[in-house]
Amino acid sequence: MAKQKKQPRPKAQTPKGFQDYFGADVTARNEMLSKIAAVYHRYGFDALETSAVETVEALGKFLPDVDRPNEGVFAWQEDNDWLALRYDLTAPLARVAAQFRNDLPSPYRRYAMGPVWRNEKPGPGRFRQFYQCDADTVGAPSVAADAEICAMLSDTLEEVGIPRGDYIIRVNNRKVLNGVLEVAGLSGDDKEVERGIVLRAIDKLDRLGVDGVRALLGEGRKDESGDFTKGAGLSDAQADVVMGFVDANAGIDEKLRNAAEVASVLGSENVNALSNAYDSPFTALFGRDIGASEVRNTVVLAHLEELVRDSEVGTAGVSELREIVLMLESQGYFSDRIIIDPSVVRGLGYYTGPVYEAELTFEVTDEKGRPRNFGSVAGGGRYDDLVKRFTGQAVPATGVSIGVDRLLAALRAKGRIESAERGPVVVTVMDRDRMADYQSMVAELRAAGIRSEVYLGNPKNFGNQLKYADKRNSPVAIIAGADEFDQGIVQIKDLILGAEIAKNATLEEWKDRPSQYEVPRAQMVAKVREILDGQG
Repeated sequence: MAKQKKQPRPKAQTPKGFQDYFGADVTARNEMLSKIAAVYHRYGFDALETSAVETVEALGKFLPDVDRPNEGVFAWQEDNDWLALRYDLTAPLARVAAQFRNDLPSPYRRYAMGPVWRNEKPGPGRFRQFYQCDADTVGAPSVAADAEICAMLSDTLEEVGIPRGDYIIRVNNRKVLNGVLEVAGLSGDDKEVERGIVLRAIDKLDRLGVDGVRALLGEGRKDESGDFTKGAGLSDAQADVVMGFVDANAGIDEKLRNAAEVASVLGSENVNALSNAYDSPFTALFGRDIGASEVRNTVVLAHLEELVRDSEVGTAGVSELREIVLMLESQGYFSDRIIIDPSVVRGLGYYTGPVYEAELTFEVTDEKGRPRNFGSVAGGGRYDDLVKRFTGQAVPATGVSIGVDRLLAALRAKGRIESAERGPVVVTVMDRDRMADYQSMVAELRAAGIRSEVYLGNPKNFGNQLKYADKRNSPVAIIAGADEFDQGIVQIKDLILGAEIAKNATLEEWKDRPSQYEVPRAQMVAKVREILDGQG
């Protein structure tokens, strides 16, 4: 009889594109999400948890074909349906809004937090499973809903620990770009191909820069590898109009440097008050102290009006931005937190109105030791066509999504999250026959709200118990053997102070600063509390 082949052991490794999260990371994320949820709840948003699995038909974005049924999503066939893990939290919201439209209030405010999955090639910082944190309003056509999202996003960043001055929320409007394209002669069904190339080119502004985008508006561009990308074939005049939008901030900066132009835009003759456009307050113009960034919003809107000229949709977009600014300023959200910025071009093919992006402005050091701005941690906008897929009727919607992992990384960079979570108080075991007494101790600590545990490994080697406590990052160890039980006392070891003393102190200092205390058994909880409070 042939010998049965031994089955190989499975490899103990995380699948490619996925990652495991341990105690401190999970705790930090949960605490941050709890703070975010509190802000959303304060704004009147309700929590929603949708199924992790949707029909591929409902997801809509990635429709499986015969040859590649898993393209974009993790999908499988069940009976006659294709099912898939959700790739974001917005598509499930659209399904819910359509399915329960007769039961839900309108407008419907909801927030959702949870993992999403994308069957895409993983890379550095790009995973196949990651957390999203969304808030959306469905059924509100007014840009008051967009202004509310921006205000809520500002409050959220400050609530989790990003101080004012370390972030800025940038707002733009897809309708303004539509107006620019109309002025450039790119409206109408016959210009759909050219318009698509232009939109994709503008979306690549961050990667290609102004010159790269300009090349794609014309004949095309050759990249570093020699590959040629065909352009939109616009004339110089048409490209100038589009680039006026793409590079709008350069034109705006020029206007702000020209005090006379600023005064003209603001309808003021007090040119001298604006001689230092980026430094001086403008009390004379507004009757209150106002920074140049607030003047900037006014100049930006005037500049955008010039770009869209007589375009009806473009003018409507500028009017919506002006309305958003007015509503935000009425609540105290000025340009130190939220600004109009034409450079925000996220998801141009997806959004239908205002778009916004939260950028963290403080510097961090990259993997090569170079300083750089932290960058974007959240974004969103108005998408009025998504629910229409289910209902056949346009349903206005707007929302924002926060990059949970990026925001956590930002909080760590600001020192707002400890790199290692404080572990539990460890009750060591000196006599395994007294386990009931040790359990009584830990029960008292837990009843007092102190995180604690009894050592459940082999108690034979006491040194291993302290090593265990060190690996757990435990702040305190409780020690009691036969002598302590006979005397009604316990030994309480401050592990944090002990480590500091062992590392830095001289012998004399070590004698003067004991890290272990002998206290009556009845005072155990009070002494542990005192030590923990002293550790901060």
